Amino acid sequence: MARLSAENVQRARNLIALYPVPRSALVPILHVAQEQDGWLTPEAVEHVAELLDLTPAQVHGTATFYDMLFLEPVGRHLVSICTNIACMLNGAYELLEHAEEQLGVKAGSTTADGEFTLEEVECIADCGRAPCLAVNWRFFGNVSPGAFDELVDDLRAGGLAGDVPPHGTLCRVRRSVGLEAAAWDRDPE
Repeated sequence: MARLSAENVQRARNLIALYPVPRSALVPILHVAQEQDGWLTPEAVEHVAELLDLTPAQVHGTATFYDMLFLEPVGRHLVSICTNIACMLNGAYELLEHAEEQLGVKAGSTTADGEFTLEEVECIADCGRAPCLAVNWRFFGNVSPGAFDELVDDLRAGGLAGDVPPHGTLCRVRRSVGLEAAAWDRDPE
């Protein structure tokens, strides 16, 4: 899908209404766009720019700043293996090596079937369960090579679909209540 769907345009407008300055909704709207397609397509970047009265370059510049936003396609499952100190001391590099062998790709690459993108990341704040990893920002700790193999098998079979949504989906629950945009006079005079 190139541009935002009608439903996602409405979600974007609802987000814009939460802020006194529309541009403040940029990052949340980029998350909506990424949820739709799994990555930020050039057409979605242009559409978001139109919705916020920005240039595509401004939207692109913001998107490149955040590592949770992707401007190129990634796998259905983004596997992020932490190699920070606690994980490193508990076998993270061995786990990363095993994951590369198991998936047949190096960190930073996507499997040929488009199912998995593997990445090495810094601390994901699950140090007490090192070595740990995240799949689509859902956390798994105490991951051994055997546990990694089971996780991959479960993901391929759809056995974790209730716990791990497709890449791009940050929140499983959409806001149905919450802040209402207050009337705000942009011209104080």
